[in-house]
Amino acid sequence: MLPTDSKKALSFKRYIEDGDLVIVYERHDVMKPVKVTKDGVLQNRFGFYRHSDWIGKPLGTKVLSNKGKFVYLLAPTPELWTLVLSHRTQILYIADISFVVMYLEVVPGCVVLESGTGSGSLSTSLARAVAPTGHVYSFDFHEQRAVCAREDFEKTGISSLVTVEVRDIQGQGFPEKLSGLADSVFLDLPQPWLAVPSAAKMLKEDGVICSFSPCIEQVQRTCEVLRSDFIEIRTFEVLLRTYEVKEMKVETGAMIGESHDEEDNGGQRPSKRKHISNDDGYAISQDNSSSATSTVMARPCSEARGHTGYLTFARLQCLS
Repeated sequence: MLPTDSKKALSFKRYIEDGDLVIVYERHDVMKPVKVTKDGVLQNRFGFYRHSDWIGKPLGTKVLSNKGKFVYLLAPTPELWTLVLSHRTQILYIADISFVVMYLEVVPGCVVLESGTGSGSLSTSLARAVAPTGHVYSFDFHEQRAVCAREDFEKTGISSLVTVEVRDIQGQGFPEKLSGLADSVFLDLPQPWLAVPSAAKMLKEDGVICSFSPCIEQVQRTCEVLRSDFIEIRTFEVLLRTYEVKEMKVETGAMIGESHDEEDNGGQRPSKRKHISNDDGYAISQDNSSSATSTVMARPCSEARGHTGYLTFARLQCLS
């Protein structure tokens, strides 16, 4: 995210300035973060682009290379940053992140504790959710990862919203100074059950905890410990299915199934729009009017992600 006034609601500057971070978008699977400098030049397969031509232009602008090829300059939103950040660890992606933010009930002004920081993918979305008056305290046992995360948060303009500390939460627990201050806690640890008792002390009454684990055995052990102090224990697996949609040109009269329309409809005239499937797995929506020459085709993307992990949520039990 671009630098903002911490006293105001989090928003992006609409015009690019020297020193800003932008996402250079070639296509949905080819993007890269670039820091804008007045003397800078970006080179790619389309030619070269002078940064000086970008300064003063609004975010979302299409800019041309010396060969006349274009890219888009986009704001480094958490959604895009998740796709372009440096992977120091396995990261959470948009489907899991959105689910976590919703079920942890993260809103502006919340205090959120996170362990571990990793590559900072979730941290960035949490920072936007708690802005402008909340804060994210993120912990990682690996010092170099913590240093890199701080640098990334400086780049994206959220360093005032996220504090990163080096600490072994499984062995030491969360700092006592945060006891009773957290609205929610997120754990992404090899042995999350070891951190649950400490997390319970950090949460306010009715606070929510989430643990992300790739293996169901981790979930089982964590749930056993959660039962001591937590209620409403639930585990989810989020699977996202993305579709590829294409418009293809076809010759009039050569559309699939056209010769049998009248017979299949009991002698009635065929409907103008049909939905069928072809041998490649595409669902086809086609217009059978005499002037139609295009077909819209859709099928699941072959690169869709499968299992990422299990999300276990629980609410701190109120003793009173």
